[in-house]
Amino acid sequence: MRILAHRGYWKTAREQNTLAALAAALERGWGVETDIRDYRGGLVISHDPAGEGAPGFEELLSVCGRLASAPGPLLALNVKADGLYLLWPETLAPFGPENYFLFDASVPEQYVYLKRGFRVFTRSSEFEPRPAFLEESAGVWLDQFTDSGHILKALDPLLAAGREVAVVSPELHGRDHRELWAALAERKGRLCLCTDKPDEAEAYFQ
Repeated sequence: MRILAHRGYWKTAREQNTLAALAAALERGWGVETDIRDYRGGLVISHDPAGEGAPGFEELLSVCGRLASAPGPLLALNVKADGLYLLWPETLAPFGPENYFLFDASVPEQYVYLKRGFRVFTRSSEFEPRPAFLEESAGVWLDQFTDSGHILKALDPLLAAGREVAVVSPELHGRDHRELWAALAERKGRLCLCTDKPDEAEAYFQ
């Protein structure tokens, strides 16, 4: 189980998606999930519409470069706007081509990213039971907004097919995580968990 720290390693909401929170997660050996959008002709880290002071995406790549080691930091990059493919740096992950993926792009944008050779995870949830471009994508971002039924139903066939799966932990949607974590602990395969509780998850799954 690889841990993805949702918006970094933080204790208060104000710290989310700051360069310090993202670096703190990476320094602990976790991957990070973060949000990428455009601002004044460049890429920045921001969940909501960006303003002055939003960290630059290149700054995050610099942190990753300093921490590069096998298997290397994993970046889950939530695409928050259309057209960002025009702004990505030539080398998205200089420390290894398997160490990032893009997700949550709109379906037309997802098609463009796949055609341009980006590493893309398609998404599946109770509202998207048939993921777009499943065969072409590198993995699946597996979400559930209401309960964990869809995750548990979809997970085993994906793992059996050898797919890489990133599971969204229930606390991101305000639900208790314990039942799903117990179920995940029984699974084997190429699994990531995106969580607001990375330290707790690390201890639990180890």
